[in-house]
Order: sequence, then structure tokens, then C-alpha cells
Amino acid sequence: MVSVPCMIDKIYSYYRLIFKLTEIDVAELKYHLYNMPWLCRDCFRTGSSFGDTGRYCPFCNSNRIIIHEELETLSIAHIDCDAFYSTVEKRDRTDLKSKPVLVGGNNSRSVVMAASYEARKYGCRAAMPMYKAKQLCPDAIIIGPNMEKYTRASKSVRNLMLSITPLVEPVSIDEAFLDLSGTEKLHSSSSARTLAKLVDRIEKEVGITVTVGLSYNKFLSKIASDINKPRGFSMIGKSETKTFLERLPISKISGVGKKLQKKLNDDGFICIGDLRPYSKDYLVQRYGTIGSRLLNFSRGKDNRGVNPKRKNKSISSETTFSKNISSPNELVKKLWPLAETVANRAKKSNLAARVVTLKLKTKNFKIVTRQQTLGSPTKLAEVIWETGSQLIRKESKGLEYRLIGIGISDFSSGMYADPVDLLNPDRQRKKAIEETIDRVRERFGSNVIKKGRGLNIT
Repeated sequence: MVSVPCMIDKIYSYYRLIFKLTEIDVAELKYHLYNMPWLCRDCFRTGSSFGDTGRYCPFCNSNRIIIHEELETLSIAHIDCDAFYSTVEKRDRTDLKSKPVLVGGNNSRSVVMAASYEARKYGCRAAMPMYKAKQLCPDAIIIGPNMEKYTRASKSVRNLMLSITPLVEPVSIDEAFLDLSGTEKLHSSSSARTLAKLVDRIEKEVGITVTVGLSYNKFLSKIASDINKPRGFSMIGKSETKTFLERLPISKISGVGKKLQKKLNDDGFICIGDLRPYSKDYLVQRYGTIGSRLLNFSRGKDNRGVNPKRKNKSISSETTFSKNISSPNELVKKLWPLAETVANRAKKSNLAARVVTLKLKTKNFKIVTRQQTLGSPTKLAEVIWETGSQLIRKESKGLEYRLIGIGISDFSSGMYADPVDLLNPDRQRKKAIEETIDRVRERFGSNVIKKGRGLNIT
């Protein structure tokens, strides 16, 4: 087996011919590569010279070695759970190992919530219609979602993150940014080594795998985490940023959707590096306020800090019907379990919302949204449902709908939820009943009490 140092010699002999490098150039390049620090992701040993490793870790013989010249200095990380929902299901069912798994409903209208990496090889992906995913991968095992289980797993991962740094910014149920700046003395190791140990703990204690991106800001750490999934660990340093971003598709920039991407592409901006020569004034004039962010990102700049107090912008839940529904009464009936889901999430986060948003999708895939601002913030399922029901009856015009959703926003602390209202004394009665039901469910299970409107009776 050819050693890594021998391979390097061959590579640089080609470099010398192609790029007409001098002996001094080659010697300098070799020096930098041979003297890069490295870290073994399995035994967590480190070294200061790549030439010492050969192809495997000299301590445990692992081939999972991270080699990077800025390994000791980078401290902003993005951690993404690998195919989260499907991985949790595989964790709990050993018979699913190495099998394609799709999480989502199993009817003609359902969409894929998550696809395992085995299913992705067939072209399956999240948000794809389930029927299409089944066509692409007939052998896929379909599992209904269990949000309570996923939330528990997410909380366990989050707690492990908080054990290494208080600066953890959740982005979604399965990803977060971490700032490990200044933790080197606390952990007696670099951020990279601390993260490698964290990944190992997540795998052993939670039973799922994650991918890590490590850099000097949030933008680049997020890009790094997308490089090598699953179970990857990638780094982007300051010295390589310009070269790395030069030919990277502009769609990799957070906030660049399909419409903006098309506009950028039409203007000749195909890769991130294409933005770099232009002025801030030009890009802002052309694309609005996002123009400034586009320019900064193209130059590897991102001044956003990791914010552990980042607040949810909204909480929502939706469902796609097996058959189109036009009846307002049927739509209202479908709304109740969604309102309960949203309210439960608000209660767990100790949030109260002032704005309720109804979402409907017609049979022609036209999305309709309607909002109602409440007189006081709420976290009650009853209030959310009643508000959504009123919006349905106002909006319903005999059209057929294939999807309904309910969401809440404009949050404040849960302590301000549902105050005494002399003009609506019935609200306090509903609050007392709902709080009693919540306590019973917490003790005996979520299915022990159900309201009549939540029962599927035909």
C-alpha cells in the first residue's frame, strides 16, 4: 500500500510540470503540507506533522484523520444531524439498518418529511410527494412521523452541545451553531478536538450521527457542514476562503432562493466569486438590502454572532388531505389536531403568541394565507383553533382545498399568556380546563384525554 508521503511526492512532481514550479516552490509546498496539524476522530490524539501519520492514525490505526493548517484556531461550528427523523427511526429499529427509509404519511397526498441516505441514492428527498418517492424506491419502508420522539432526541443532542459551550444557537430541530471561542483552556484542547469528542458522545449516548462544519464564521461553517455527509467533519480556514468560494454555486448562500438565484444568474452571477469585484452600492441598488450580505459572504465575511437567545419566528403545523375538502365544517374539524400541536410546542417553549395565521392550499396548488391579531397573547389550543375557524369561515368560498395549516407568531413570554379578560370571562374557564387536561396528559400520556372534535368519527 502506497503511503501518503509517497503519494505527495508524486502529486507534486505533476504540479511541477503543469504549473512550472521551481524546486524551491515544491519544497515550500511540501513543507507546509507535511507540517500541518492533524487530529484523529476516533482516539482524539493529535500531531503536528502530517508526514508522521502515513495513511492511518499511528495510535489507533483509524483512517478518520482531520488535517488542516488552522485546526488549532477555528472555533465557529455548525452541527447538522444526519437525515434526522429517519436516523432516529433506524436507531430504535435494528431491522431497518442499511434499508431505505421514508418518514411521512402513506397516502397519495402525503409528502416525505425525511429520507434516509439509502433512499436518497434513488433520488428520494424531503418535501417530495410520497407517491413519487415510492415510484423511485419501491422497496422503501415508510414510517409515520413521531414528533415527540424526535423532540426528545433533539433535546438530548442540545444538552450535550451545552455541556461544551453555553453559546449554542438552535436553527431547527436538527441543527445548531456553536461558538467555542475561549473554551480551549476549559477543555484543555482545541475546538476541533472538543467537537470530535462531542460527536462521539452523541453517537454513543443518543444513538444518532451528526456532521460538523468548522470555520471562523457562521456562513462558512454552514457551508462546511454540507461538504461531506453523513458523519463528516469539514473545515474551511481563512487562508483558503477566497479559493474555496471562487467556483462555489451562488445558491449555496443562505437566503438565495430560486427566484433570486435566477435573477443573479441572469445578471451573470453564477458562482459566489463572481460577486466579489462589485461594489456594495451596486449590489444593494440591484438586489435590495440582501446585496450587502451577498458581497460580504462572497468575501468570506459574516459579522453575525452565535446567539443562544435566538427566538422562534413562528410555530406552525399543517396536513395534506387524502381527498380535497370544500366543506368549511370539515376544514374546521381538520384544524383541531393542528392547533393542539402548535399550542403544545408553544407551551414547551414557554411562549405566547399574538398573531394566528391560517394556511390553505387549493387543488390547483395556490397557497392562501390569512392572519388575525389577537387582543392579548395566547398559548391555548382553544383560542388558536377558534381564531383559525373564524378565518376559515370568512375565507371559504366553496373552493376545494388539499392542505390546511395553522401557525402562530409575534411571541412574548408565556407568563403573559391569556390574561384575565372581563369582556370575555369564558376564556378563563377554557384556560383552566386546558391546563387541567395538560396536567393529566403529562402524568398519564397524551392520548388519555381527547376532545370530541379531535375524534375521527364518521
